[in-house]
Amino acid sequence: MVYDPTRALELLRVGSGRPGAAFRDDQEDAIRHLVEGRGRLLVVQKTGWGKSFVYFIATKLLREQGGGPVLLVSPLLALMRNQVAAAERMGISAATINSENLEAWAAVESRIDRDEIDILLIAPERLANGRFRERVLAKIAAQVSLLVIDEAHCISDWGHDFRPHYRLLERTVRALPPNLRFLATTATANRRVMDDLVTVLGPNIHVSRGDLNRSSLSLQTIRLASQAERLAWLSEQLETLEGHGIIYALTKRDAHQVAEWLQLQGFNVAAYTGDTGAGREQLEQALLNNEIKALVATTALGMGYDKPDLAFVIHYQMPGSVVHYYQQVGRAGRALEAAYGVLLCGREESEISEWFISNAFPTRGEVRTVLEALEKAPDGLSVPELMSAVNLSQNRIESTIDLLSLESPAPIAKDGPKWQLTAATLSESFWERAERLTKLRFEELQQMQQYVDLPFGEHMRFLIGALDGNPDQVTAPRLPELPSTVNAEIVQAAVAFLKRTNLPILPRKKWPGGGLPAYGVRGAIHADLQAQTGRALCIWGDAGWGSTVRDQRYRDGHFSDDLVNACVEMIRQWNPQPAPQWVTAIPSLRHPKIVPDFARKIGNTLGLPYHESLRKVEERPEQKSMANSSQQARNIDGSLEVIGLPLPQGPVLLIDDIVNSRWTLAVASWLLRRNGSGDVWPMALSISQTGQAE
Repeated sequence: MVYDPTRALELLRVGSGRPGAAFRDDQEDAIRHLVEGRGRLLVVQKTGWGKSFVYFIATKLLREQGGGPVLLVSPLLALMRNQVAAAERMGISAATINSENLEAWAAVESRIDRDEIDILLIAPERLANGRFRERVLAKIAAQVSLLVIDEAHCISDWGHDFRPHYRLLERTVRALPPNLRFLATTATANRRVMDDLVTVLGPNIHVSRGDLNRSSLSLQTIRLASQAERLAWLSEQLETLEGHGIIYALTKRDAHQVAEWLQLQGFNVAAYTGDTGAGREQLEQALLNNEIKALVATTALGMGYDKPDLAFVIHYQMPGSVVHYYQQVGRAGRALEAAYGVLLCGREESEISEWFISNAFPTRGEVRTVLEALEKAPDGLSVPELMSAVNLSQNRIESTIDLLSLESPAPIAKDGPKWQLTAATLSESFWERAERLTKLRFEELQQMQQYVDLPFGEHMRFLIGALDGNPDQVTAPRLPELPSTVNAEIVQAAVAFLKRTNLPILPRKKWPGGGLPAYGVRGAIHADLQAQTGRALCIWGDAGWGSTVRDQRYRDGHFSDDLVNACVEMIRQWNPQPAPQWVTAIPSLRHPKIVPDFARKIGNTLGLPYHESLRKVEERPEQKSMANSSQQARNIDGSLEVIGLPLPQGPVLLIDDIVNSRWTLAVASWLLRRNGSGDVWPMALSISQTGQAE
């Protein structure tokens, strides 16, 4: 087809909204390359360069000359929404088929059948979906005029744990006809990733690589060990920082905690995580419209989110690699002369990053456990059935299945909702890749730790060097260095915030699938035999009381009066009604005194009698060693019994130290209620992250 430079420039100006816009270096060459069908193209350009203009303008030019639809593979829903909006500004008919718009699938498929879609955006998981392959891909495969893979670094071994299904694209690309127009784009590729991509995407692929320097970004790192200090720093600096931005956290829990703190300080911010669900689009738009000061986000808001006037990106904790960091901080300053990129470094992030690295691949034992369970089930097992069969968490089961199913040949395959063994065996190359990448990730984490210690003004040079770019054109930061000290009074307020009380312990309302045979129960738990909604003082091991509970539990062997007083204050603020008339405790054979002694102190302070009413019948593994809810429920089955009958009259405060699964409280409450107690109000010192999430 023929490239029309006048029409291409017109589309650029319409899409950018700038009548005087001109193509950046290499932009027009890339568009011409695609339209004229000169072969496969890999574009590696910094964030903000305008990679999306390349494939959108090429799409419009191809469609105007009678070309077929364009297929764009994109990793994140936030990115897809931006891309659809950007395409429509240029008069391109764009649509997406993804996991959150099921109700729109049929309408989109009908529009594809009528050739009304210029560009279809999909996540890589669609390529593994039978319905998509049969109803959409099979129909348009011969007509596709251009295949685009955005954020192509995920095809590399480097990106496997962020988006494992990108591995499917390696096979897809190899099967493409040699004359099909093909574009891969990324902003985050060092030499290792580049070599991976050239190997996977074809030896004859043309590479367009530009300058990685982002002169608009003023980068800075600040060490503030405690979370309280970092919270205080954020609240101080948001008072004076101009514009709007993103604050990145490593975990969902941290994102919500930081957002809550800043909201209490009067800032209009919101948390944005993988659990935000239907609210994501509204929050993305609110930030685009400058209706909120910042989003406190996990990597769910990352690649491709395009707000050209984003004035700052702040990291609450250190990411695990330079590649991750460059990609995230690159959201800022795309259309501004100057923007801040500030990385706060604390105590906990190395532990978090090391956990992510160590858990990116399943262990040999986990794989063996899953495969052995499937071998015993010729008809296959669903994920819930696997949870009953093996002592692995749902997340570990699902990630193991994902990675095994993407091998070629794959040792497992899906038939309806169930997974079954195939005739293939898992290649040793799977483990070699796992070991190589795990070692590499730890090296990248060490590189990031070096970045933290750099003086102001040296950070961009380091990033570009680490990404194998040319640091010669790096200039001095355009914005002044931000303060690295914090106000002591605000730190104390943050400490108090982190020690806040009143986390809910939700009651179990159903017994696990298959019930509890020893107790002879299954199905729903009768409402009169359920626990009431309880309260926990803190998250286990978290900043604030969480670390105190952990230390006293394992180091001291008893809980201090400070914790007694904090729990009593929580109970008084909670004020459960009808009010507890007596106190009892969850028993333990391993540590028979620690929880009962603590419960007695609580009772004495509240003026309530303590009554020993539960006994552990036999030793069982600790609940924390049980990896999923089904295993935890079975672990409790038959292990508790009621003693000290008749029980005291009236509602009871049921005390435990840590809630891991809520099954112990569910069984204890059921036993107490059926033996004559009043309402059971659970109270725990701490609740695990798993216990809170279930």
